[in-house]
This record gives sequence, C-alpha cells and structure tokens, in this order.
Amino acid sequence: MPAKNEARSKVAMRGSVAQQRLQARHRDAPRVLAIIPAMNEAENLASLLAELSRVHPLGNTLVVDDGSSDATGDIAKDHGCLVVRHPFNLGYGAALLTGYHYALRHGYPHIVQLDADGQHPPELLPTLLEPVLAGTADVVVGSRYLDNGRSGSTTLRRLGARPLAWLATLWTGQRITDPTSGFQALSPAAVATLCSDGFPEDYPDVDVLITLHRAGLTLVELPVKMRDRVAGTSMHGGMRAFYYFYRLLVTLLLLPWRRSSPWRGERVSTKSHAASDKREDDA
Repeated sequence: MPAKNEARSKVAMRGSVAQQRLQARHRDAPRVLAIIPAMNEAENLASLLAELSRVHPLGNTLVVDDGSSDATGDIAKDHGCLVVRHPFNLGYGAALLTGYHYALRHGYPHIVQLDADGQHPPELLPTLLEPVLAGTADVVVGSRYLDNGRSGSTTLRRLGARPLAWLATLWTGQRITDPTSGFQALSPAAVATLCSDGFPEDYPDVDVLITLHRAGLTLVELPVKMRDRVAGTSMHGGMRAFYYFYRLLVTLLLLPWRRSSPWRGERVSTKSHAASDKREDDA
C-alpha cells in the first residue's frame, strides 16, 4: 500500500509541475485573444475547449454565443472562458465582428479564430500565430487544400471552393487555396481594418480576404489538417449554399465601387485610443 501511495504521489507531483510550466508559458506569452463563434454547439464545445486549454489560456478565450437555444454559453462559462451572448442569432460574421470589437476594446492586439465544431485543431494555433507575432504577416489562413490536402472536406465543398479560390487568387494576385477557411490569425492592423466598415454578418469569406488585401495587408496561407464535424450541421449546408454563392457574386461585382464609411472608421480609432489609454492607466 505505501508503495502505491508513493507512486500516486509522484504522478500527482509530475502533473502539478507540468501544469505550473504551462501556466508560466501562458503568462509570458503575447496577449492573444482566441475567438470562437458558436451557435448550438453544446455537443462539440466541451471537448474543443479541453484541447484548446493545452495551448492557450481559456481566460483569454472569447466564446461568442450567437443566440444558441442549448447550453453553449453555459459550457463556455463553466470552462472559464469569456462569454458574450447575442440575444438572438445574428449570423457567423456578426459573431466574429463582436469578437473583433471585444478585442479592440479590451486591449488584445492579436487574434486567432477557430470554429466551435471541432474541425479546426487547436494544437495548430501557435503555428498560425507565429508569422503574425513575428510581424511577417497580417492575416494567416489555415488551408486544408494547400499541398493538395483534402482533410475535413466533402467532394461537393471541394468543387465549390475551386471557383472561389480562383476569384480570390485573381483579386489578390497571389495563390489562395482555401478562401472559406475560418481558421485564421490576425494582426492589430487586420483587426482594425475588419472593424472599420462593412464586415458581412453572414458569410465573411472571399470578400473579406480581398478587402484585407486592398487595404495593403499581407496574407499568408499555411497547410493544416482539418477534422470532420462531430455533431450538428454546417452553415453552408442545404439551400444556404445557393444563397451563399448568390450573395458572394453580388458582393464581388460591387466591390470595385465600394467605399468605406469615414464615420465608422473614426469611431473605431476612438475606441482603439481609449483602450490604449486604459491599459496605460492600469499599468
């Protein structure tokens, strides 16, 4: 019996040391907000957050509950995440924009975003963040198709992604393979640009990448191996796919004539300065 207790004590001690090292690494890491837009993802969220906690502090993770009718928000709160709840469903893009403004107001200079369905592997967050933190890229997109990958994608989705990738490549002048990927890392300049004007409330994909490119920001794709959704349904499924392509076509046709609102940009600048002043006062 004493030998078993001693062995258990050693295992517990090693676990405690590992946890202390992880916490120290989190404390020394740059200030990064992980944003997870979620609607009715109670079946997927707990396991995702358990994985995420190994590479990123959940105290710096924002779950935007986009009008869920299940326990999505409660699960996020129980895991120690920051939670913002929409009173009703506003759309995937609106959930992301809520996260961007939260980061801007609370002094998070860098963002990494991933979906709540478990398709985006959390262990790759440091890989996506590295070019942004090094200052060599403003937007890093995790691509399932780069290097001829096909993980986490159906045949229909791959066929639909090809013309979108061609359009993104044509507009940006650089090869884009996965313009619908929501697995991204963003620099402060990218966050400010996205908060300035006209961010789509439903499907922020190709048009957003083109907007960031037109703003003079650097886009980079990195190969990632995505996973299949465990539960729930995709936002691109069913008849929504037809609306998605219709909306995207109209947006791209109007993009050359689109102008930014000077008033919204001014408000974002004011919020950014206010957040900076608050951090200086806190220091």
